[in-house]
Amino acid sequence: VNIALVADDEQPYDVDQLQLHMEANRLAARLVDTPASELHTEAFVELARETAAHVGAEISVLEGESLAHAGLGGLWGVGKASTHLPALVVLDHVPEEGNGLTFGWVGKGIVYDTGGLSIKTKAGMPGMKTDMGGAAAVLAAFRAAVKLQTGHRIIALLCLAENSVGPDATRPDDILTLYSGLTVEVNNTDAEGRLVLADGVAYLTRHYSPDIVIDLATLTGAQLVATGQRHAGIVCNDAVWEERAVLTGRRTGDLVHPLPYCPEFFRKEFKSTVADMKNSVKDRMNAQSSCAAQFVGNHLVDYQGPWLHIDLAGPATDGERGTGYGANLLLGLLDAE
Repeated sequence: VNIALVADDEQPYDVDQLQLHMEANRLAARLVDTPASELHTEAFVELARETAAHVGAEISVLEGESLAHAGLGGLWGVGKASTHLPALVVLDHVPEEGNGLTFGWVGKGIVYDTGGLSIKTKAGMPGMKTDMGGAAAVLAAFRAAVKLQTGHRIIALLCLAENSVGPDATRPDDILTLYSGLTVEVNNTDAEGRLVLADGVAYLTRHYSPDIVIDLATLTGAQLVATGQRHAGIVCNDAVWEERAVLTGRRTGDLVHPLPYCPEFFRKEFKSTVADMKNSVKDRMNAQSSCAAQFVGNHLVDYQGPWLHIDLAGPATDGERGTGYGANLLLGLLDAE
């Protein structure tokens, strides 16, 4: 591929910066393309450790049964039937100087999604190695942002699990207690991404004080119906950050389009008689992607700030290959005004 850059003298391109942006995009794409036989949860954790060591960031990891003991019932419930157990990775970059914002990034990292006991079809399961596109974008963007010497603090969480079928698999009708303290009646084990993200955003907002929370996930097939294969669907509780996301998408090529943010219209879809909520909607004709986002938003613990949810189910892949979508959107949002 030959790339030509056209610029004027007043605004020359920083080629080194462009190189890091390109590397972030290609790293995220490579991870999405890698099968779960190689990029299982343990390998993903090791890659995160290598990244932290390479850029000089702090890292902490909760793995296996320690998740259950710590109260992350969503992440543990989704991944406990797999040979490679689930993990929560927290990467933390604190700049040496600067008065920047604190960004909290949370990525869905389902390294393979069989659907669990609500198993996917023969035609619907191939390609589910890509269900970690959100975590891939977060890790790639984190690596690049630190190397670009951003003045912002970045706390990046990777919610890693394999949604497998086995004797220990979560059943429909099981009730999970998530890190937020809220209980969830499982009515669809194939609506697992929102469970791991809910634990991720709850952990982030309970232990840190982010100025903005951004979560990324290949979350719903309904996103493709709503906004297509090239635009991610976003749900945001803040008009300023919603506009910033749209403009940043146009600038970086990682396009987004807003979906409705209206919690009072969507909470009813998760009504449960035995728990605080169910994990899958009652009415699939009521803005499924917004509903899925609202499920995640329900678990923001004691947090009233801006929240941006990015459903990238469509643009994360092009045919059978990963695109690296999301990495440059996150990097662009660091400089958005």
